Amino acid sequence: MSREFGPANAPNPRENHLLAVLPKSESARPFSHLELSPLPLGKSLYESGDRLNHVYFPTTAIVSLLYELENGASAEIAVVGNDGIVGIALFMGGDTMPNRAVVQSAGRAYRLPGELLKREFNRGGALQHLLLRYTQALLTQMAQTAVCNRHHSVDQQLCRWLLLSLDRLAASELGMTQELIANMLGVRREGVTEAAGKLQRAGLINYSRGRITVLDRQGLERRVCECYEVVRKEFSRLLPDTTAG
Repeated sequence: MSREFGPANAPNPRENHLLAVLPKSESARPFSHLELSPLPLGKSLYESGDRLNHVYFPTTAIVSLLYELENGASAEIAVVGNDGIVGIALFMGGDTMPNRAVVQSAGRAYRLPGELLKREFNRGGALQHLLLRYTQALLTQMAQTAVCNRHHSVDQQLCRWLLLSLDRLAASELGMTQELIANMLGVRREGVTEAAGKLQRAGLINYSRGRITVLDRQGLERRVCECYEVVRKEFSRLLPDTTAG
């Protein structure tokens, strides 16, 4: 390969925004251990209580963090895409996941051994500061999701979910069934069907055969509750270099 990570159109760790801004002086060690992993839709990266052996840096995939009740009901607490890392519990002092991590949009990620990440984190420096800032932004997303699920309509929640997903994808199309969206939002499927129908009739999205194409992003932004903007601004404030692209 003639370039550091192959041809320009080849998979590249720097498609992940955290890895993209990591200084080269600190990236050589972890980059040499990164393993490209395909993430098919619905794949479970972790179940609640699983020991963390690896962390994932998504590039073209989106991963949902979900809490699941004893009766099987679940709700999404955050989404992680090319903006971040899956497995923050590992460098925050825990060795197990308190929640599930499930692929909501198929794609790729780079996997890194957990012990190696902990060693790099404990060195201090740019990687540690970057991961701590990302963790604060992720906690904001989790808190705002809880508020949104309690106080805003399913229509607004769906708009928030679509916009957060779009921010973490290079395309305007999502492969996702209404049943899966309902599980993510913790609402009944009928509620998602009604909300998606409203957005489609308004010309904002097209939904067909498990694929959602966003036709009018600005229209979604006019309909969404303030929760989306709170999360977007916090990521931009804490991670300005990573959100520029």
